[in-house]
Amino acid sequence: MLAGLLPKLTPIVLALRQPLYHPGAAIEAVYFPEIGMISLVANLDDGMQAEVGVIGNEGMLGISLLAGVDTPFIECMVQLPGTALRMTARDFHQELEANAPFRRLLLRYSEALQAQVMQTAACNGHHGLEQRLSRWLLMAHDRVDGDDLLLTQEFIAMMLSTHRPSITVSARILQRAGLIQYQNGRIVILDRAGLEAASCECYGAVQRRFSSLLGTNISL
Repeated sequence: MLAGLLPKLTPIVLALRQPLYHPGAAIEAVYFPEIGMISLVANLDDGMQAEVGVIGNEGMLGISLLAGVDTPFIECMVQLPGTALRMTARDFHQELEANAPFRRLLLRYSEALQAQVMQTAACNGHHGLEQRLSRWLLMAHDRVDGDDLLLTQEFIAMMLSTHRPSITVSARILQRAGLIQYQNGRIVILDRAGLEAASCECYGAVQRRFSSLLGTNISL
């Protein structure tokens, strides 16, 4: 399955806040992250933004091409810097036609990603901010190398569609519990198991869905 893919993949660096897709613009390439995290962000008319999903080394950006849709509905940008493998949309279409195992795998990944997006919507509507923040930090931790996350409270607030003071309060609760350390835009995960306990069931639900569809958990 990989033999035909490798010559068509180009290593690139994912820079912080780098825009990869804009709503309605043609998809020119797909991305397979190695380290780092890409946010799928919905933009509202009032200027508010909300993260509806994330992609890391468990998946790829550009899965809509699988359905023959060559324009994204939402904005996609790098949330945590890292590296990725880039493939042109033309090469990707050729592989979908010629590589049946690759296509089948991506169909299953598409279903897993859809589950993550749906669970995120349910979580944002029904769970408290402390649980949601814990879930979000776990998802970020799964997709980076190490325990350090370079994230400002302003950016987290934007992704969780809330206000910065609310993030400050929730982060302090997690810090006092010894789960994280936060200072100057840097969050360190201190107690992974404790953070999982502080999260809602949504994190585990998505992990189980990925495992059942792809045979592996997201966590590294």
